[in-house]
Amino acid sequence: MPRLALYALAVCVLAVVAAVVSFARGSWLGIVWILMLGVASNIAWYYVRKAKNDKAAAAAGR
Repeated sequence: MPRLALYALAVCVLAVVAAVVSFARGSWLGIVWILMLGVASNIAWYYVRKAKNDKAAAAAGR
């Protein structure tokens, strides 16, 4: 798995924890963390797909 995808997954996990803590304290700021979770998960998914496609293209180009 690409390094940037791992970093994005780490941000996803931290955003979930931050959202849970925020909502548990009664703050609506957790919505911002949920939005960040969505962006980070899309970034992770993008880099995983990109690595998979690059690997397939390299194998086909041989």
